[in-house]
Amino acid sequence: MNAIALKSSAPSGAPITRVRHLVHTVAAIALLTLATTAATVAAEARPNVLFIAIDDLRNDLGIFGVEHAITPHLDAFAATARPFSRHYVQVPTCGASRLALLSGQRPTARAHLGNGGIRATASEWAHRSLPALFRDQGYQTLALGKISHHPGGLTGRNWDTPPAELPGVWDRQWVPESPWEHARAMMHGYANGEPRRHGRSPAIQAFDGPDEAFPDAWVASDAIATLADLAESDQPWFFAVGFFKPHLPFAAPKKYFAPHAGNVPDLDPEVAAKRSWPSGYHRSGEFRRNYGHPGDRDPDTHPEYARELREAYAAATSYVDAQVGRLLDAFHEKQLHENTIVVIWSDHGFLLGEHAIWGKHCLYEHALRCPLIIRTPGMAQPGEISAAIVETVDIIPTLADLCGIDAPEELHGLSLRPMLEDPATPTLKPSISHGSSPGTRSIRTDRWRLIVDDNNDRHELFDYENDPGETQNLATTHPEVVATLLEKLPQF
Repeated sequence: MNAIALKSSAPSGAPITRVRHLVHTVAAIALLTLATTAATVAAEARPNVLFIAIDDLRNDLGIFGVEHAITPHLDAFAATARPFSRHYVQVPTCGASRLALLSGQRPTARAHLGNGGIRATASEWAHRSLPALFRDQGYQTLALGKISHHPGGLTGRNWDTPPAELPGVWDRQWVPESPWEHARAMMHGYANGEPRRHGRSPAIQAFDGPDEAFPDAWVASDAIATLADLAESDQPWFFAVGFFKPHLPFAAPKKYFAPHAGNVPDLDPEVAAKRSWPSGYHRSGEFRRNYGHPGDRDPDTHPEYARELREAYAAATSYVDAQVGRLLDAFHEKQLHENTIVVIWSDHGFLLGEHAIWGKHCLYEHALRCPLIIRTPGMAQPGEISAAIVETVDIIPTLADLCGIDAPEELHGLSLRPMLEDPATPTLKPSISHGSSPGTRSIRTDRWRLIVDDNNDRHELFDYENDPGETQNLATTHPEVVATLLEKLPQF
């Protein structure tokens, strides 16, 4: 066993009943040996899990019909897996979305809505979290990069010192050694170790250099080295790898920008319009406060800057696609696909000018919908897209089901096994999401989305069969639909 494997996964055999005669004792010992050997073989046959998280990735992939997307590696993987075109997160902000992923629960308290939610509430649910379930079953549990909100899992001043964000559930959680001084600098990293200068650094960087000029190449390289060790392990493993792009800043090697220049379409003016609806989502605080914009340019009033931003997001997406591709190539070279479930997930989307919003902190479609792609060994109908509405909270029940692990009763999701076996399986439940501000919540069905602002008694209702761009608020003209959806929408 190599250094990665930290404890034996072989369960003990059944107890030996006391016998009077030596022959019976010898026979019982033989049976025990056979039972233990069989149990060990069964443990070794349990599927591994490779979980890949990508930060701020909306459904801008070729597999989902986005013509300007250059995502060959994610598309190729999706062709062997089950892509879910309508996967929705519970909260459109990094920490709260990852809390829902790791806990398997929708928000039920104000503490669950912010980026500090994991650290603040982990003591309540860490013992039954996603990694804890696998660790309790004898799996090695490893987390590289950004899996919880803080890359590497530490929450000190620069995210490189204790306390831990989600303690006691990972055998190892880390960020790769790199030119960036600490995890905080890596999270918002510019080329060659440069950290972000809050409010001054640009939102875009195209650097004429290699992939290793940016953090995700270092994550991919460390993940590939770790897979080489895991391939030699006799213990099943759950390995989570978290990439940073296309999260702001939209920074990547220059070679990823060139193919997108002039090829990312402008938004329909109706889709990009800032409406008079009673929405409080238009501040785009992360984009406007955390970054400097040359010449005080505003994408709402400078179309060329808006175009540059969309192209830069597409370039950052192509860059992370290449890094995921490197990891998946190494995964296949080691023949690990034969007994490994692979999940590719994003924590939320990002609006690129829709509703005149540049960010994700809202309850509109492009903030809440993002990729989920799952592959199981021997999958039926690979590459067929499931259009069923699914949620991040469905991931723990799904992996527990596929790996033969009892799921906690407290979970809010359902196993996606029916969709994995038959992509035509219809939606089983609506998606429920909450805004970062208490009192803002949303429900998404096959046809409708209702957004509720309880603080101001305001509603927004969209009909995606007739208005996929969310250009018409129908709340006042369809009160019966509002009433029906309100009955299904939990409140806390």
